[in-house]
Amino acid sequence: MRDIIHAVREEFLRYKALAEAAIAQLSDAELCDPRSANGNSIAVICWHVSGNLGSRFTDFLTADGEKPWRQRDEEFDPRAVTKEELLAKWQQGWDVLVSTLGTLSDSNLGGTVTIRGQAMRVHEALLRALAHVASHVGQIVLLGKVARGGEWRYLSIAPGQSAAYNQNPTGERAASHAQSLADRVESAKRP
Repeated sequence: MRDIIHAVREEFLRYKALAEAAIAQLSDAELCDPRSANGNSIAVICWHVSGNLGSRFTDFLTADGEKPWRQRDEEFDPRAVTKEELLAKWQQGWDVLVSTLGTLSDSNLGGTVTIRGQAMRVHEALLRALAHVASHVGQIVLLGKVARGGEWRYLSIAPGQSAAYNQNPTGERAASHAQSLADRVESAKRP
């Protein structure tokens, strides 16, 4: 059975789509701007999320989640990249996550994995990873909104539109919300 694993996968993909819908609105320069002296740019956050997902979910059930090949500190180095480079790096980590989730079933949830030598249940590691991704996606969206200012296209219910949305709610399930966001990304690419 895959009820819980399926729900976790869909929620991860919803956050992925949310970040990508924000990224689609931004220029290369906006993606690489940390917005403050001690801040992280969206590019840095994407590098970090990709590195984290790649490390945590490579050999998820059999090896420690902090791999010796991961260079975590380098993920936070300032970088100037194109949107295409950013999305390629971003996708690398997500590919590992989605592939691994495809191998799991709900019967794995009570098993044990380790992260930095600390044992935890599979379900705890999945929830921890989902919360980690969600927090960074929130940063991406906020940085994008600040960068675009009045030109920002809302990714959820726009201000003053709650009543209209409540008449026809379309994004209450993770998969349908992710699809709606993916559609917005595609429409933003068209002239």
